[in-house]
Amino acid sequence: MNLSHILEYKTKVKESAKIQMDYLMTKEEIRKKYKTDLTRGLKQGEAEARIETFGKNILSNQKKQNIIIRFIKQFNDFMILILIIASVISAVMAKIDDTNDYIESIIIIAIVVFNAIMGLVQESKAEKSLESLKRMSAPTSKVIRDGNVSIIDSENVVPGDLVILEAGNYVPADCRIIESFNLKIDESSLTGETVPVLKNENMNLEADVIQADMVNMAWGATMITNGHAKAIVTKTGMETKVGEVAKIIIEDEAPKTPIQRKLEEVRKKSRNSMFSYMWTNIFYRDI
Repeated sequence: MNLSHILEYKTKVKESAKIQMDYLMTKEEIRKKYKTDLTRGLKQGEAEARIETFGKNILSNQKKQNIIIRFIKQFNDFMILILIIASVISAVMAKIDDTNDYIESIIIIAIVVFNAIMGLVQESKAEKSLESLKRMSAPTSKVIRDGNVSIIDSENVVPGDLVILEAGNYVPADCRIIESFNLKIDESSLTGETVPVLKNENMNLEADVIQADMVNMAWGATMITNGHAKAIVTKTGMETKVGEVAKIIIEDEAPKTPIQRKLEEVRKKSRNSMFSYMWTNIFYRDI
């Protein structure tokens, strides 16, 4: 395959990837992708079938464990285990030498326990963050099905649903806006934007646009501050943008801030220094 063929293939792949991005699609392309109707919405039977396919529009619960188990899991770290073993050895050596000098062992154990307590505190904060996300979910949603407007539980909203967005309500799921009137949405919980975003369903966007500038999209768990709109649901539950945040909280894979990374380096250096110091005192105290 020559260079021109390779470039042509890469271009086709790139264009193919673009067409899958909802914010780059026209209203008609969105309609076809989600097999819905721009005026009558989904048929009730089709909506019920999609619940079976896509699941409920809810954020998954974090699996809660007994606080004792969670506390024990805080010691599941190689360096922590080494420090515990070393502190025990230090205490045994002090007993054998009949010095009764247990200061080092006590300090090390105190630090290890403090570290475990801090871990529990961080986990509790993560749980509270997840609960906060759930509280931002809309309890009910106004949808159009079979041409009729009805209010349903938001957990029954499915991809392809035609929803009506109104000021004062939360967006029930990620949506592609198809019609709007002076629609403004507070997206600070997701993008950090402090000012409500004015939406425009007809805006032509670039493929590399950031989430905050996707003005033809509405994101689940964000608050509508002004105007009204119609939109087609594109993602529900854990597949939404807020669902991605929930996954990070549940899986504890949030990227560390620069300060957190610095503290982690200090913590590692402190552990290593303490280990070296203690090891030297245990095995070379009589030299």
